[in-house]
Amino acid sequence: MTSTHLTRRFAVIMAFAAALLAFVAPAKAENDVTTFFLDNGLQVVVIPDRRAPVVTHMVWYKVGSADEEPGRSGVAHFLEHLMFKGTERHAAGEFSAVISAIGGSENAFTSQDYTAYYQQVGPESLLTMMEFEADRMRGLILTEEVVAPELDVVIEERRARIDSSPGGLLGEELEATLFQNHPYRMPVIGWMHEIEKLDREQAVAFYDLHYAPNNAILVVAGDVDAGTVRELAERTYGAVPRGPELPPRERPQEPPQDTDRTVTMTDPRVSVPSLQRAWLVPSYNSAAPGEAEALDLLAEILGGGVRSRLYQQLVVKTGIAASAGAGYRASALDDTSFSVYGAPRGEADLAAVEAAIEAQVALIANEGVTDDELRRAKDRFVRSMIFARDSQTGMARIYGALLATGSTVEDIEGWPDRVRAVTADDVRDAARRYLAARAHVTGYLLPQAGAGQ
Repeated sequence: MTSTHLTRRFAVIMAFAAALLAFVAPAKAENDVTTFFLDNGLQVVVIPDRRAPVVTHMVWYKVGSADEEPGRSGVAHFLEHLMFKGTERHAAGEFSAVISAIGGSENAFTSQDYTAYYQQVGPESLLTMMEFEADRMRGLILTEEVVAPELDVVIEERRARIDSSPGGLLGEELEATLFQNHPYRMPVIGWMHEIEKLDREQAVAFYDLHYAPNNAILVVAGDVDAGTVRELAERTYGAVPRGPELPPRERPQEPPQDTDRTVTMTDPRVSVPSLQRAWLVPSYNSAAPGEAEALDLLAEILGGGVRSRLYQQLVVKTGIAASAGAGYRASALDDTSFSVYGAPRGEADLAAVEAAIEAQVALIANEGVTDDELRRAKDRFVRSMIFARDSQTGMARIYGALLATGSTVEDIEGWPDRVRAVTADDVRDAARRYLAARAHVTGYLLPQAGAGQ
């Protein structure tokens, strides 16, 4: 989020599809996905999974780095760190200590569109997780004594994850060039010069505005039932007052892009040159009906794995590439990116890899994909969703991320049917409209100036 031939095992694939629909369809069964709202606006999603006595408890806030004010990049991620500090009821570190003592696990993450916190524990500890998480939803206490040291931690994280990584730095520049007007151009962790200026007042203001039940989604997956989750949620989260009404998440959008752009970075730490190319495309939330599904399948057929066109042609058949692939960042609130990448192998140079990638994109745009390719790609997609059912955290992430970016439970349940409805012409048209005919940004990561091109 690997492959078998649909034509060889039609009955098996139908069984896969039936299994998927048994999970995602809104039938009255023990494993139904249930959603409801508390009076304070908190959406609750329950994903029962009785196979093991484990529960994944996740709280998703519908706010991320793209919701930050100009000049304050990094405050969403900074606040994620600060959420592990104390409240009036619980000292800093107490929540984590309790989770560790009962053998559970926890983590948190920030993206462009959402911030999430989760714990995985036994069912008997679910109430405790809800009590702690509900308490810090509105009860966080931030003093200068706790804020300043944590800012130093974030600064060091940026140095370790981005500044020390040539690929990370190039990725930032590629995003900043692709998105000329939309706040997706800002790195999630923030620009260093703006991180260094973050302070307690900015963090508190961001927290007060965005962290509230009416701007959050609770996802509980595992050995639970909807009735129990509703009762526990009402006892804990239900007592949290509703926050201020937030305006619609309307961000500055991109103007028409009609120029190709390049970003070139040289670094002595780079031994093998590589390239990335990105196009601006619609996400599941911003696309016309069927477009995002076609882009998803296009990414899979073009460069989704070892069976993809890019891998087979560049890595297996011609051997000019050490790696090659494609990706589509489908889960986003606004328009997003479709990308391809590659790196040469042996005596081949980066120009040859780039030309071969362009040729495969043009081939799909001009001639389309075969029915067999499309069937196999759909098969892999259906199987991936079925296999995702084996991971509580994986399912909770799927629902949380899509709900936080504009989808509904019904949208998620109907996804398999929409994927199956995509035609070969739809995939070809997506390639023509969004790749072949669109301006793009290409990033080159080189060992030294001019090498590999």
